[in-house]
Amino acid sequence: MAQHVVITGAGSGVGEAIARAFAAEGAALTLLGRQAEPLEALSRDIGGQVFTCDVTDAAALTAAIADATAAQGPVRVAVANAGAATSKPFLQQQPADLAAMLDVNLHGVANLWRACLPDMLSVGHGRLVAVASTAGLKGYGYVSGYCAAKHAVVGLTRALAQEVAGRGVTANAVCPGFVETPMLRRSVDNIVEKTGLTPGDAESQLRQHNPMQRFVQAEEVASAVLWLASAGASSVNGQALAVDGGET
Repeated sequence: MAQHVVITGAGSGVGEAIARAFAAEGAALTLLGRQAEPLEALSRDIGGQVFTCDVTDAAALTAAIADATAAQGPVRVAVANAGAATSKPFLQQQPADLAAMLDVNLHGVANLWRACLPDMLSVGHGRLVAVASTAGLKGYGYVSGYCAAKHAVVGLTRALAQEVAGRGVTANAVCPGFVETPMLRRSVDNIVEKTGLTPGDAESQLRQHNPMQRFVQAEEVASAVLWLASAGASSVNGQALAVDGGET
């Protein structure tokens, strides 16, 4: 039976690239996201079953994983990719803003892993992968809530790695820098709106974070996730793998 891989936030950007990478390896895919249309379009292209749900809804996510498991067998790779970022000066940030960042970026990871881990432990094999960010390794101004959430994801990953070590399961995070995705485009638009910079100047500001002076590509992040799920990475556990051109 093909390896069952679950990916949240699979409808676009990094999630889509990860899905395509695993499809090329013959994996049985479960594609999760909030919007059905892009997931269904992707499924028609590469295969895989589709479930629409919000990762912040633990009950709905657990039910989706149960249905996915019934159809394709226990999950062997759980990729927590869904995330969101908002920009706001700290003194303008309200408690609800921070809660929203923690909800999707941290609780979304924990909810997926909590739903998938029992089966992994029962058979002694599994890979838990979180798509975090360099914002989980360093600070960036005006996105304190996002940085706090991504730092928490890295902490969760490292702690859980200690619990599952020696039981055939690993937990790791991939921490990309600025990736050329729709989320990056929204960041550029936000900078343009708030600063009056041109889109080209806003992109240049973000690109300068990367010593390679370019944006990371979604396929490069997908390759890192694919490797962490491979047999060759069996001893890699509790790591926060930066894919950032040397930024961190």
